[in-house]
Amino acid sequence: MPPLPSSGAAPAVQIQQFYDKGLAHASYAVRSGRQVALIDPGRDPQPYYDFADEHEATIIAVIETHPHADFISSHLEIAEETGAAIYCSKLLGAQYPHRNFDDGDRLKVGTVELHALNTPGHSPDSISVLLLDDLAQTRAVFTGDTLFVGDVGRPDLREDAAVGGHTREGLAAQLYHSTRRKLMTLPGATRVYPAHGPGSLCGKTTSPDLDSTIAKELATNYALQPMSEPEFVRALLADQPFAPKYFGHGVRLNKLGAKGYEDSVRAVPHLAPGAALAPGVLLIDTRPAAQFRAGHLAGSLNLQDGGKFETWLGSVVGPQEPFYLLADSKIALDAVVRKAAKIGYEGNIKGTLLAPAALPATAPEVDVAAVRQHPDRFTIVDIRNYAEAKTPVFPNALNIPLPELRERAHEVPTDKPVLVHCAGGYRSAAGASILAAALPGVEVLDLGEAVEGF
Repeated sequence: MPPLPSSGAAPAVQIQQFYDKGLAHASYAVRSGRQVALIDPGRDPQPYYDFADEHEATIIAVIETHPHADFISSHLEIAEETGAAIYCSKLLGAQYPHRNFDDGDRLKVGTVELHALNTPGHSPDSISVLLLDDLAQTRAVFTGDTLFVGDVGRPDLREDAAVGGHTREGLAAQLYHSTRRKLMTLPGATRVYPAHGPGSLCGKTTSPDLDSTIAKELATNYALQPMSEPEFVRALLADQPFAPKYFGHGVRLNKLGAKGYEDSVRAVPHLAPGAALAPGVLLIDTRPAAQFRAGHLAGSLNLQDGGKFETWLGSVVGPQEPFYLLADSKIALDAVVRKAAKIGYEGNIKGTLLAPAALPATAPEVDVAAVRQHPDRFTIVDIRNYAEAKTPVFPNALNIPLPELRERAHEVPTDKPVLVHCAGGYRSAAGASILAAALPGVEVLDLGEAVEGF
């Protein structure tokens, strides 16, 4: 993003967005002169250090808009390494050194000020951060997970007692008032910088745009249209996506503050070729589906490395569950370990291993023509999400979303070959491997990308 123009001889104010497409996560650096404040940094602090070094600037503050569920923040590591102060709401219950940042609190960065706004709703402790220039004009608002482009944050992630025990209806009502009383009253030209973009599971209809303005959101965002509080609550709670298993773990770890990223990655054990694996421990094979089908270790699950690997890892594997990671090169192993660390799962990795030359188990190939002619000869399992499955690909398919499949595999009838499908092939590779491991002796077929022809 280019620097925002500044008045007179004052230095330009620069807002730099850092976007992690895999987690659909946006974080920010606000630079004025030689001072930088970070907002919602991701697990790897290096990009923020590089930014500060490039501009010969000092990181003086790290702001957490709330304890994030979907990624692990580097706020504590950055504070410990740079001396920057961490700012967050007093409602967060942070267990690391911090300064409270709530309504009325201000932070000076160079010639500009950052003002805190309490905007609960996605979480009870959410804040937004206003950027005011040297003329006290509101220039931008960093909305965390309160307001997205085209959406607002989901209010159903804090119901478990371990993360607060807040009802989704109560938080949705808070979000109604946060948007109406705080954000929608800002000047229309105010730039909107959210913490998430398209594909984030912290919302449901997020736009492909990564920033916006208050005026544009008032005109186009469904959640900001005129409606009563009960209407807003109903509209917001309808058709929310699934919540991955790791979300509560993320909230708790972010309240504590995570250990250093590189140190945590280096601490993951790497197994020697032929090393024995502990019985009963999950083995995640991250190779492409075609390689997995051609040969794999018996009982392994195929979660392919790709754009959403960390999300699916944290959706299929529980936050207390140990597992091994397998890939076909050291570079590939390093990549998936780093992705696991972004959701706080590096401590679960019992070891990494390279794929051995001999992989005895193979997966049967699906006869697409036979499926097309006689779908009744298969037990068809649709592992798409419930909202997707409202438009069925096959009549009478059994819908068990992928995040629930390991726990519900026993519900799948085994009197016919089992055919697994999703929307494009990635999830069905994982689902077929889950069922093959859970239903020994049953023929399990992955329809894969061929589903697009149906």
